[in-house]
Order: sequence, then C-alpha cells, then structure tokens
Amino acid sequence: MDMATALRDLGVTGSELTQDEKDQLDRDGFLPLEDVLSLEEVDSFNRRMAELTAAEGAEAGLEVHQEQGADRLADLINKDPMFEVCFSHPRVLAAMRHVLGAEFRLSSLNSRAALPGQGHQSLHADFGHPVAPGAYEVCNSIWLLDDFTPENGATRVVPGSHRRGTMPADEMPDPAATHPDQIQLTAKAGTVVIFNSHLWHGGTRNHTNRPRRAMHSYFAHRHLPQQLNQQAYLRGETYDRLTPAQRFMLDVTAP
Repeated sequence: MDMATALRDLGVTGSELTQDEKDQLDRDGFLPLEDVLSLEEVDSFNRRMAELTAAEGAEAGLEVHQEQGADRLADLINKDPMFEVCFSHPRVLAAMRHVLGAEFRLSSLNSRAALPGQGHQSLHADFGHPVAPGAYEVCNSIWLLDDFTPENGATRVVPGSHRRGTMPADEMPDPAATHPDQIQLTAKAGTVVIFNSHLWHGGTRNHTNRPRRAMHSYFAHRHLPQQLNQQAYLRGETYDRLTPAQRFMLDVTAP
C-alpha cells in the first residue's frame, strides 16, 4: 500500500475541492466544508460521546490530554466504527493532501466539549516553531457537533497567520488576549472546518448553558510522531474491521 493507492481506495479522485476552495485554504489557512455530516449523524455522534464520557469518568481524554473546563475524549478510533468517517472522508483527505502534500497520516482523533462558562484558550499553533509558507507539517479538522456561534465558544483564528513566520507569543504580550485580526469560525453543526495547524487559533469562552461539542481529526507528515501512537493503542477488533487503506492512513500493522 502507498499513499496514492490508499487515497484512491478511500474515494479521493482529485475533484473534491474547487480551485476557489484551495485558494481560500492557502490564503486564509482555513476552509469550512458544509454538510459533511447530516443532522441525524450529528445526533448519533453526540449520543455516543455522551455515553463514552459518562463511562470513562475521570479517565476521559487521558490517552492524549485533559483540560479544565472542557470534556475531552481521545482514542476514538478504537471506541466505535462510526468514527471512521473522520479519517476516511474524501473531501477531508483531499484538503489534507492539499496542505501537507503526498505523505501524511492521522495523528489523533479526539473530541472537545467546552463547558458553560469555560473553554477560553490562548492563541497557539499546533507545532513547536514557525515554518516557511508551504512547508507545512500539520493540519487539523474540526467536526462541528453543535452550531458554532459567538456565544458558545466558537474557535477563533487569525486569518493568514500560518504564513507569518512567527508564533503568537512572538508578537503578543498576552496570547490569551483578543487579537485585532481574529475572527470566529461560526458555522452550522455538520460542517467540518479544515484548518492549517500552523494557523494561530484557540477556543473562546462558552457563554451559554450547554456544552459546545466538536471532534478533531488531526493529521501530520508521516515522519512526525503521532499525537496518539496508533499502533500502541490499536485493538485487534479495530484492526480487523479497518480496510487496508484505512490501516495505511493510521500507519498500523496487525497488533
């Protein structure tokens, strides 16, 4: 198996993104893809994640990261076949290929629910240092499981900041503060927002009385360590149900 074969087998033909969509992703560093999930699918994901959050309790999210003020889950690939779409959807994979080039793999598949009154994050990038424009190493996707609104903690981004060659702390005395160029990624549930992970971004405070829920499928060049070592966590039953192309996207062999 190689990347070209895996992408072909997962339905990536080269026609998934328009030139305008590619240009927006290059220029702004993010691209909303509407209606990737139906509202019925959104409801199913939310029900399943509520079950997992209750079942895992204080251990929820521990495989990767726990966060005060947010419910986290990690290692979703092993926890239900329904999550396979998050690393197999042709439009999402086409966007990852556009940003990262020919050789990438899933780094992690997690969820984050900003709790009422909580969820604000400093502006940050998901890489330790700036890179030259076009030499991108990591790219993320946010799967919106609620409408993202200004009130409920929608992610903020600084458009074009992936091309600045700096990190937020290089320019801002306080990266937790508001940036004059920031915007919020507001969109309907079922949207997937692709964002170049070198883009400055962060969650905002949820001012509503309900959690603001999302999943994150995070991809990186194949030479980089995965955020969650997929091989180390791989369950036998998971391996058995995955296709060869999906196994390649996770970079796993039989446990």
